[in-house]
Amino acid sequence: MKFEHVCIEALAVALPDEVWSSADLETRLRPLYERLKLPEGRLELMTGIRERLMWPAGTRPSDASAAAGRAVLAQSALAPEQLDLFIHAAVSRDMLEPATASFAHRKIGLPAATQIFDISNACLGFLNALTVAAGLIESGQIRAALVVSGENGRPLVEQTLRTLVERPLTRNEIKPFFANLTIGSGAVGAVVCHRSLVQGRPHRLLGGIARAATQHSELCQGDTHGAEALAMQTDSEQLLVAGVALAQDTWRAFTAEQGAAYDRFICHQVGSVHRRKLYEALGLELARDFSTFETLGNTGSVALPATLAGAVAAGAVKPGDRVGLLGIGSGLNCLMLALEW
Repeated sequence: MKFEHVCIEALAVALPDEVWSSADLETRLRPLYERLKLPEGRLELMTGIRERLMWPAGTRPSDASAAAGRAVLAQSALAPEQLDLFIHAAVSRDMLEPATASFAHRKIGLPAATQIFDISNACLGFLNALTVAAGLIESGQIRAALVVSGENGRPLVEQTLRTLVERPLTRNEIKPFFANLTIGSGAVGAVVCHRSLVQGRPHRLLGGIARAATQHSELCQGDTHGAEALAMQTDSEQLLVAGVALAQDTWRAFTAEQGAAYDRFICHQVGSVHRRKLYEALGLELARDFSTFETLGNTGSVALPATLAGAVAAGAVKPGDRVGLLGIGSGLNCLMLALEW
């Protein structure tokens, strides 16, 4: 896919105040650690994640998405009345029906003329939503869109802690639950529009490549667990191997279309091992990466765009830089996008 007239006009995050350190989680897991004789400190050592943030109990995904939507509109030069489309693109949803976009649309105060819907594709949802909005803009059907993701990892992490402490699991049986402890919460929003609406330097979305390897769809699966809890099990080792292989295939097609010269890379935020293996496999310099997993953990669909926003705020992404967004999500799916910031 290629785009000529699509820009990210504004980008903003909304983050919780509640900090859950890896040490805090291990304190809550002390009965498990003592029973299985596990050394404390292994969670941060194995993932590189010192802490993650959590929304207060009772926060809905639409609350988080609405917070990000309000934050990005405060930065945007566009008025809400100029938005033709609104997409909620998170893994987290308020309920099965109606679309979580319905609740977030109301909470932000968007006009009735703004079309709304949800897009869900694990950790790739936000990037997928960008390409959907971009295609509509490029074709002339809309002029501007607001894309948001609000992820609430608290129900999953809390249910995982209960499961690990209450059930008599063996060392092998706890492995599928380990990835859950890397999860954090957050929200991000972007205003995407036609280049003609941009005031100042345009941040152009150039295009990208998507690939699927759905033979690996069983490696990471999550679902509801009762009324308010979530449950997920992941074969982390096989998911890493399959994910890196899919990324290599996607990278070859991506560079053939968009070129291989990039000033900065932003990848999906899983942890230190995943980042190192990915960059080694693609032959890329780790120095060109910008990461947030150390303090945010894995925030699902929010992770990559929030890290991009962090890189811009830190001056790691500067005007004129070419940025490669290397997205991957369970399913397995990979989407790589090129930006000219």
